[in-house]
Amino acid sequence: MNKTVIYLSQLILLLITVAAQSQSGISGEFKLDYVPFSKYVRPMDSTKTNAESNFKRAQIAFEVPLSLKMDQYNHPKLWSVVFNASYAKMENRNYNIQDLPIEFQGGFPTELLNTQIGVKHLRSISPSWSLLLMASVGVYTDMVEINKDDVLLQGGVLFIKQFNPKLALGVGPVLTNSFGVPMVLPGIYFNWETTGALHFKITFPEGAEVGYRMSDTFDLKAVVELSGMTAETKIGNKSSLLGYQQIIAGLRPQIKFGEHWTLEPTGGTTLLRSFSTTNRKIKEIFKEKDIADPKFTTTFYGAIALKWKF
Repeated sequence: MNKTVIYLSQLILLLITVAAQSQSGISGEFKLDYVPFSKYVRPMDSTKTNAESNFKRAQIAFEVPLSLKMDQYNHPKLWSVVFNASYAKMENRNYNIQDLPIEFQGGFPTELLNTQIGVKHLRSISPSWSLLLMASVGVYTDMVEINKDDVLLQGGVLFIKQFNPKLALGVGPVLTNSFGVPMVLPGIYFNWETTGALHFKITFPEGAEVGYRMSDTFDLKAVVELSGMTAETKIGNKSSLLGYQQIIAGLRPQIKFGEHWTLEPTGGTTLLRSFSTTNRKIKEIFKEKDIADPKFTTTFYGAIALKWKF
């Protein structure tokens, strides 16, 4: 399955990852991340060129509970609204058309916008099983033209097993119209985390972290994270999906200010940065490409995030 399709499922699952964490109040995050110019690697022969691109992104996400009650198992029964938006700006320079794949003859995008608003419902169906329902609508565009093709509908139902306070696994169908007609993809939610001074956390599909809690207000973590963006675009007058993927690794201090605010700067490196495209046809889902996706050399990664919970 190609990378764009994988990331499309992540669009749903990343929202589910946030949704599966029940919140008793308004919570959110504002994040800026930056990748400086790095060299473009020509996919035809894996040659590093003199062309280069950077990546700058602003993200905001928040959740507002509409109704919260505790059930007979002392677990939350929750209805809430979830919203997230990402805007990325990219600069591309020194590119030769002959070095670009045919899908990118017009060059790499200079802007990407992803917005999504959804409703979630979380409830227990037994002492150790929970049911999560999600439905959302979003706009995913390269800002060249915004029309109905940029609107994607997504939703899902996950059955989540809480094996113990540290380990949870959820599976279920997720629905998307990313390929023009509604289709069902498998959804997976996984969260495994420990507590204590030395702790770790593995969350699918977000990534992993290991940290040391030095005090109640300061935690130092080493993280590996997967993120990306997607957009509807036109290739040869046909509606296609463009995906941007990046994997980063770095150090992340976590600093708490009182009960409600947390600051998380991150410094590290990009392990992977690449673009991919997929025609919006169901038959394209499992189609393998003849050449690799265009990618970029490893470089510095920096970010800062402010989180809140009331």
